[in-house]
Amino acid sequence: MHKFDGHKGFQKAFGQGKMTLGLSFPLEGYEKSIPEMDMELQIKRAQLAEAQGFSALWARDIPLNDTVNFGDAGQMYDPWIFLSHIAAHTKEIALGTGSIITTFQHPINIAKSAVSLDRISNERLLLGLATGDRPIEFDAYKVSREEGEELFRETFKVIRQLWSADEPEVFTQHVAMNKGDLLPKAKLRDIPTFVTGNSGQDFEWIAENGDGWMTYPRAVEMQDIFIRKWRNQTDAFKPFIQSIAIDLAEDPDFKPRQIHLGYRLGVNHLKDYLQQLENIGVDHVMIGSKFSKRPVDEVIQEIGEEVINKQTP
Repeated sequence: MHKFDGHKGFQKAFGQGKMTLGLSFPLEGYEKSIPEMDMELQIKRAQLAEAQGFSALWARDIPLNDTVNFGDAGQMYDPWIFLSHIAAHTKEIALGTGSIITTFQHPINIAKSAVSLDRISNERLLLGLATGDRPIEFDAYKVSREEGEELFRETFKVIRQLWSADEPEVFTQHVAMNKGDLLPKAKLRDIPTFVTGNSGQDFEWIAENGDGWMTYPRAVEMQDIFIRKWRNQTDAFKPFIQSIAIDLAEDPDFKPRQIHLGYRLGVNHLKDYLQQLENIGVDHVMIGSKFSKRPVDEVIQEIGEEVINKQTP
């Protein structure tokens, strides 16, 4: 029995007995750094993804747009508020943060926002956490990377105490709490919480403290090495999650061409690639559509019909 057997988001994303697929917001293609983010269209596509069998929708936490170094503002809206809005317009699909930046928020605030969203969404939150990687944000918040790595570890400790214990006493570098309580409590007294990248931590810490690991695309052979090393650190089932950018060509046999953090390819080659990832132990793939030249509605529909719901003869 897994500790998150009763968590709807975890079961939706990882309880299928096979690798599952999710989508990262914005659900649109855009050439420059800032998407249109038409909210009606984002909701429509989120609902289409749910209907087509995608297991999760992911929103990023990007406090400041860095056009020089990154060129991507993501979905722009605060992820807590944005995902709460998406939760109100969907029913079963998991809602993930990929990822909340612990460096720029107080642990108590993260705990409060996360448990609020999890309860409001009927236990659908998958909480990805990260230290952040945009230099302009560290400068703006006047925080060093070293401080961020320490706060990351502290956040993991604090949020779990606040979710699980009644009137806990919590004393860390940023918390001195011996009165009061954080409400509401997580229904299971815990929420699935994932480490993103290394976040300044070693393999042992990530395996011991994270409920899973979210990381970036690599060559399949290299990803295989990372997954084996990860699995060797823990006996518990802890999902391995990978992101990938996809520009799905209309020609189903279009051969893969590398793009930033992903591929332009036809659906037949996408199926082959995803099968390779499943074979090496990837549990969930977050698909980004920034570079999509086709309307994303078409892409969601095609992946749903040809990959997720395709019946094997």
